[in-house]
Amino acid sequence: MTMARSSPAWTGWIVFAALMLVIVGVWNVIEGIIGLIYGTRTVVVASDLYVVNIRGWSFVLLVFGALMLAAGIGLLSRKTWARIAAIVVVSLHAIAQVGWLGAYPVWSLLMLAVDVVVLFGLTARWSKVDPGLDDVADVPDWDERYAEPRPPR
Repeated sequence: MTMARSSPAWTGWIVFAALMLVIVGVWNVIEGIIGLIYGTRTVVVASDLYVVNIRGWSFVLLVFGALMLAAGIGLLSRKTWARIAAIVVVSLHAIAQVGWLGAYPVWSLLMLAVDVVVLFGLTARWSKVDPGLDDVADVPDWDERYAEPRPPR
């Protein structure tokens, strides 16, 4: 069985987005599990008081973490459904982070920034992607594309 060559559209940003989805997904799962272990917390920020139901937030994090992890693994295996699912999941994750902005401003802004970068990686140069991403196109290796021409013998 020969190793399939990847098209240029799947390199770079897509791999970055996939790895970020896996990292953030694992982090969300860990955060969700820790949140389920502990009950309710009270957060005092400046003059505001937030009572946050950590259990509900933990379930949301577990779901997002599992979906992000699955989409990231699917992206690494070059599946079209994973790219579309990742765009949907990351968009919903960004909306959820806006909802938590009042209680956890620094963390929410960090997650929003990561979500925006991942969305850029998933959607940039979409038109250059082949219609059938599951069938990887034959692209010459680096050496074949960028090698200096050899003089005739």
